[in-house]
Amino acid sequence: MAMELREKLEILADAAKYDASCASSGTEKRDSRDGGLGSTEGMGICHAYAPDGRCISLLKVLLTNACVFDCAYCINRASSNVRRARFSVREIVELTLDFYRRNYIEGLFLSSGIIRSPDYTMEQIVRVARELRETHGFKGYIHLKTIPDADPALLAEAGRHADRLSINVELPDAGSLKTLAPEKDGGQIRVAMAGLRARIDEAKEARDEAARVRVAMAGGRRAAAPRFAPAGQSTQMIVGADSSTDETVLNTSAALYGSYRLRRVYFSAYSPIPDAAAILPPVAPPLVREHRLYQADWLLRFYGFTAPEVMAGGEGGMLDLELDPKLAWALKHRAAFPVDVNRAEREMLLRVPGLGAKTVEKIVAARRVRSFRMADLARLRVNLRKVGPFITAVDHHPRGGLLDRADLRAMLVPRDGLAERAGVLPAGMAAGMRAGRAVQLPLFGAA
Repeated sequence: MAMELREKLEILADAAKYDASCASSGTEKRDSRDGGLGSTEGMGICHAYAPDGRCISLLKVLLTNACVFDCAYCINRASSNVRRARFSVREIVELTLDFYRRNYIEGLFLSSGIIRSPDYTMEQIVRVARELRETHGFKGYIHLKTIPDADPALLAEAGRHADRLSINVELPDAGSLKTLAPEKDGGQIRVAMAGLRARIDEAKEARDEAARVRVAMAGGRRAAAPRFAPAGQSTQMIVGADSSTDETVLNTSAALYGSYRLRRVYFSAYSPIPDAAAILPPVAPPLVREHRLYQADWLLRFYGFTAPEVMAGGEGGMLDLELDPKLAWALKHRAAFPVDVNRAEREMLLRVPGLGAKTVEKIVAARRVRSFRMADLARLRVNLRKVGPFITAVDHHPRGGLLDRADLRAMLVPRDGLAERAGVLPAGMAAGMRAGRAVQLPLFGAA
């Protein structure tokens, strides 16, 4: 008996949960007010929420969980004893349109196991995107997982229809990839990523040139520039399936950002799978490790840190699991602090624990017309407990010898009320906050 569509959706949506790279940011703005269907801006979309609180606004699904490859870490490997399912191109297209019309989603994230061959699988994926765009006028967000071994012409067509493309590097270490996924070629993966970068760069240059021409023509009409994955490309690494350290992961990430201008490197904590090979770890890594890697990645992309600087806050090639990477770095570089929030360079403010990138921009802009006090930082929702030891302000200087105290780390390890009792905040500040005179601290501090 044929499998019901709902059964397929249950199997293939669940199988897609291991792919983390599905954010819908960074593309061009499009909507259907002048015809077509959908938008990339999310207006009027009813978002669903996963049990862990993540916002889900894309139909995230596999074309099929059948695969001819036998990657040891993959639940959908050829030798895995899992229930298999496969959508037709028409079924994926209709599901996407139906879910969009019901306001369940704002777009599609489509990946697949390898069926028959890389070219055949990629052709099926491209057909879905082509039918959505050309047959149905769908203008919502489309993210396609691409197959590095596929014909470059198929990858080129994928980029014409998709907002973002991604190719998974799978593991941070090339040797581990060869051992755990011998049918995948790390060199070919990087060749494909380089090809995507070249096409993305060419399309961006063409768009920029078209914009300059329109300005020169005082708004005159001109043929549209070619479109190719305007939201760029991303990748994903599995963390904890091999012996790679956090240092290896971050060095690989930094190299990928530099070489291929990726928008994001996503991390996916290894999850033990049934009938796993003996070479794989029997237990998952601590989930907080994945969280710390994302925080470290943020420092690389937005805070001016290098991978070696981030790793200087850890030990033995691993990040500190108790503290966020910026705080861990600051505690090992205490001589650089405290910094004056009213005079310090933007680059140094970005290294202060508790100050996020947007907050730093607000401080730099506002201090041109007034001097900052701690209450001003509180109004910006800065975590004063975290920032207090590392800054000076008009009305605040860290208590004598605080930065030199051997137990400063213990004061700052996130525990309810500990920092307040230990005197990290200036005298009277904690009492003032309790009385409601100054601030109400945010539940979560800035990175």
